[in-house]
Amino acid sequence: MNNLLQAQLKIVPEMPLLIQKRYKVLMAILLAGEIGRRSLSELVHLTERETRKETDLLNQQGLITIRSAGMEITQEGKDVLDTLKDVIHEWSGLIQLEQQLQQTYNLSRVIIVPGDSEENNLAKSLLGQVAAKQLNCLTEPKQIVAVTGGGTIASIAEYLTQFVKQKTLTYVAARGGIGEEVQLQANTIAASFAIATNGLSRTLYLPDHLSEEAYNMMMKEPVIKEMLELYDQTSVVIHGIGDAIEMARRRNSTPEEIQTIEQAGAVGEAFGYYFNKDGKAVHRIRTVGIQLKQLESVQHLLAVAGGSSKAAAIGSYLKHAPPQTVLITDEGAAKELVKQNRDIN
Repeated sequence: MNNLLQAQLKIVPEMPLLIQKRYKVLMAILLAGEIGRRSLSELVHLTERETRKETDLLNQQGLITIRSAGMEITQEGKDVLDTLKDVIHEWSGLIQLEQQLQQTYNLSRVIIVPGDSEENNLAKSLLGQVAAKQLNCLTEPKQIVAVTGGGTIASIAEYLTQFVKQKTLTYVAARGGIGEEVQLQANTIAASFAIATNGLSRTLYLPDHLSEEAYNMMMKEPVIKEMLELYDQTSVVIHGIGDAIEMARRRNSTPEEIQTIEQAGAVGEAFGYYFNKDGKAVHRIRTVGIQLKQLESVQHLLAVAGGSSKAAAIGSYLKHAPPQTVLITDEGAAKELVKQNRDIN
């Protein structure tokens, strides 16, 4: 922090909180595209009176425009957001949190967005936006990107057109369907990513959970062998991290399987593997999708997961995560991860 800014804070100590509030309002308008005051109030957790006051000021400064259809950010508003992003990150203490988690779990990078995605849709939108930006930074033209399923990964699609340049990427489903809503399955998400970026997609129309007989049979199929070869050529994997019991139920696991998972102490799940709090894989399902051992040779891994209640699940996987992993999470999960690590030590 430069000397001028430090001097300003001495005279106006409330400045960081005020700027952070207006930054949050401006960011929400940017992500919404066009939004009314009432919806904005709910998004940023301010009263309608406070929202009116702040948006009137932003409008007077030429940072947003207010029309009958809603509010939109101006180019000047976008420039202000871009200029302020680093200092806002520093004031909020997120830089220190990022460095702490990066060292604790030996990761390539940690990016934390403000808020808790379980309580604030703005934080969830920011996860998708940041993930889209990172995908653009980490990919080269015509590379292969593997994607898993889930709501957090699905939310990335709406920002890809804005942030991912034309690279003719091929998106492959990292696993089959797990009985969840179609729009949250890896196949659908891979296709939506391809549409958003004018890329290509390859799908894996198989159940995520196979019997031993079905698994052995499928592994002999030419189309499956081709998918496995694509996994070996994958440059980037984008994946979520799930709560162990929730994922078992979404897979329609039997009561006996769920009991086995619970008794093993599993708290997190990724790629069909269930991890306990120490990061040990204590259970796995037979799945044709990308395997843990294949992750070791992937150039970049983007783990996208947030929410304070998911901290234990996130931490369980991160203890096993390859060092080339970039974690994109929110403030709620990050603070809870630090707290849990402090309690253990």
